[in-house]
Amino acid sequence: DVKVSCSSPYVIHFAVHNSSWDSMFCNLSAFRAKWMSELQPSSGGKKSVPKAADLKRRQEIAKEEKARELFLKAVEEEQSGAVYEAIKYYKSAMQLVPDIEFKINYRGNSYLEDNENDRKIDDLLTYFQQQLTLCDGTMKLCEPETDTTQLHISALPFEVLMYIFRWVVSCDLDLRALEQLSLVCRGFYICARDPEIWRSACLRVWGRSCTKMLPFSSWREMFLEKPRVRFDGVYISKTSYIRQGEESLDGFYRAWHQVEYYRYLRFFPDGQVMMLTTPEDPLVTVPRLRSKNSRVDSIMFGHYRLSQDTDNQTKVYVVVSKRKEEKVAEYQRSRFCRRSPAPEAERAFHVGLQLSSGGRQRFNKLVWIHHSCRITYRSTGETVVTAFDVDKMYTPLLFARVKSYTAFSEHPL
Repeated sequence: DVKVSCSSPYVIHFAVHNSSWDSMFCNLSAFRAKWMSELQPSSGGKKSVPKAADLKRRQEIAKEEKARELFLKAVEEEQSGAVYEAIKYYKSAMQLVPDIEFKINYRGNSYLEDNENDRKIDDLLTYFQQQLTLCDGTMKLCEPETDTTQLHISALPFEVLMYIFRWVVSCDLDLRALEQLSLVCRGFYICARDPEIWRSACLRVWGRSCTKMLPFSSWREMFLEKPRVRFDGVYISKTSYIRQGEESLDGFYRAWHQVEYYRYLRFFPDGQVMMLTTPEDPLVTVPRLRSKNSRVDSIMFGHYRLSQDTDNQTKVYVVVSKRKEEKVAEYQRSRFCRRSPAPEAERAFHVGLQLSSGGRQRFNKLVWIHHSCRITYRSTGETVVTAFDVDKMYTPLLFARVKSYTAFSEHPL
């Protein structure tokens, strides 16, 4: 006799009373087989059903994505005029998903979004103006990000705000600061594209000869593309050579000297220019050239003009000389030291340069094409011209931007 008791579905207690081991083993094996057959369908079915459903869902997503790619490819081919190829892609897409046309979100289509963004970027100024006009029916340039008790700049009239922008550009034509200011918001972008500001800048650079902006589409494009000298820095060239020195007293050796000096050219929007030749390092000299009232010794002042010849190359012609008060002061200092007559001649240096671009910067290189000295005698009125050979000693002048030159505004544009 076998008594079987189950305290749980997985624990079986049994006892054997006066029976054979064979019958007991057969009954136990039959019970175990029946128990395993009942457990296996329930556990296996629960695991296999979700797995199959997940696999089917992934297949449907992949099929729909493939159909979407084929349909968008057909749209591109149709827009480009390849109708036969477009029909082939349309058929392939509808074979995978028959209603794929209604499942595509055209606003989310990257192809259409790119075209729309390109259209907006091409006319970004008009797009910003339309966005500002839609705000409450009035053109409001900007709004405060947070609530404040102080008066916000958006409360200023448009004319006052434009006058502030002219102070940003200043008489030094710091259009770089204007471009940086346009990055603040859409309203400032609109103000920075005001044609009158860029027209005034062009007139300061080229004068009345640029009353027509052809072949450029705007005054801003003309200022950025037409060759011109830059005002927010200084043009510098370094010249170095080796010369032979005097022989020693005993004739045993002869010294050699390495000579280095710099040439500086600083242009101003009003047509004035400063020129300086000195052995001093740029770190010492550049801060002294910030103002036209500089008192650096041996500095020369003058004027310049731009000219575009028939070879379509922009030339810069410079005429510089020492200031008259400096000549008088130099004479007064020298007359107490030694007997020397008053200066009876005036010296002026004429320089011709070719403007070009190099590297990432534009209009940053001036190549020497002419250098001469003209001496005019007051007593006779005779003029003597001495031309210098422009050789390898005349290295090109390269532009270096100086932030301190445009850090302060003395007058508005």
